Amino acid sequence: MDILVVDDDMAIREAAVQLIEDADHYAEGAEDSALAMDALKSTNFDAVLLDLYLAAENGLDVLEKIKAKYPRISVVMITGMGSIPDAVKATQLGALDFLEKPFSREQFALILQRIKRHRVLEEKVEELTEEISNTQPTARYTSRSKVMQDSLDILFRAAASSASMLLLGESGTGKSMVAKEIHARSSRKNKPFVTVNCPALSKELLESELFGHVKGAFTGAIRDTRGKVHAANGGTLFLDEIGELPKELQPKLLRLLQDWEYERVGETKTQTADVRVIAATNRDLEEEVRNGEFREDLLFRLNVISVELPPLRQRSEDLVTFAEKFLEFFAKQYRRDVKKFSKKAIETIQRYPWPGNLREMRNAIERAVILVRGDEIEPEDLPNSNVKIAGKNEEADGPWIGGEFTMDEIEQHHMERVLETTSTLSRAAEILGINEATLYRKRKRLGMK
Repeated sequence: MDILVVDDDMAIREAAVQLIEDADHYAEGAEDSALAMDALKSTNFDAVLLDLYLAAENGLDVLEKIKAKYPRISVVMITGMGSIPDAVKATQLGALDFLEKPFSREQFALILQRIKRHRVLEEKVEELTEEISNTQPTARYTSRSKVMQDSLDILFRAAASSASMLLLGESGTGKSMVAKEIHARSSRKNKPFVTVNCPALSKELLESELFGHVKGAFTGAIRDTRGKVHAANGGTLFLDEIGELPKELQPKLLRLLQDWEYERVGETKTQTADVRVIAATNRDLEEEVRNGEFREDLLFRLNVISVELPPLRQRSEDLVTFAEKFLEFFAKQYRRDVKKFSKKAIETIQRYPWPGNLREMRNAIERAVILVRGDEIEPEDLPNSNVKIAGKNEEADGPWIGGEFTMDEIEQHHMERVLETTSTLSRAAEILGINEATLYRKRKRLGMK
């Protein structure tokens, strides 16, 4: 490691430099903050040993200056007797540890080990972060589709505020990814982004997941838990599929949105939390309100900024771009020499309605990259359902994405094909991302049987 020792006491400074070099590391010394900052500019140091008192300078001020400009450098404060409270404050400002003077060779060796372990952990985090990024295609927040551009423009202009947001759209349209991007563009970006999947748990477990519980609140509650609201304090709470939130929990969420207050399960003490709520659903919440399944006042609170993310079939301008990005990503991930789609494969992609949206396209392209025999993807390399439905469209000369057809014609054609390939209305409604009542109304409006 490369370590900088900043101390105005020459004896201490030289002794520390010698101990660092004896441990086979590189070291430099500086007697004040000006020399220290110059040294940090010229050398990529891993750590700084910083005296708490530098003649007329306060080491805490120097610590803040170093961490502001070089946040990844580990800083260990060197303190004298009786300055432990200041050392504790230093750790709150970002110092890794503190070393009390006078120190022994053994104490100094332990500090070096601590710095080394911290450095190794940081490198491991960097490796894992890179590994994770390599398993996910880069999200795109630009679009050639005007309807998508307009949606993103509204969301990202409002990102800096703390207003609640409601993301609407079919399953697979990227609502969770957009929610993360909103958080990343907000003033809360350095605070947690916490997701709660509303349909995943029973009412009782979901309440505990959200608000936490105290020991003994219910069978299996063997210890106190804080809950996701507490975990998201200062940051963003993303409620996925909010339309599935049980009616019994809706007043409690409304109270959180109105007053920032809540209680843990089994406790009467009021807790507070400063969270920005982003909710997402593929349901028609206004219809749910009319049916008595969703509170109107809660919808108003969630609906401060509301945007619908259009399905992929309404973004024909982006279809090929997304497909090519997925192809490039998966070819690299699986080390396959697959360069492009054939002309017929492109036509198949453009004609297919993609009821599962981006999630379905990702899976389809990943499968094609794994199974393709050559360096070019053909229609037969895509999942059978894609080829079959796209083929029907072509044979029947029906409307297809990107053609000169009205939205009603495309919507009717898509619903007909989905109804043909599903055994129940509920399954068709699930694929279409609407409820059965909405499906019934749309079929009636379009004159479908």
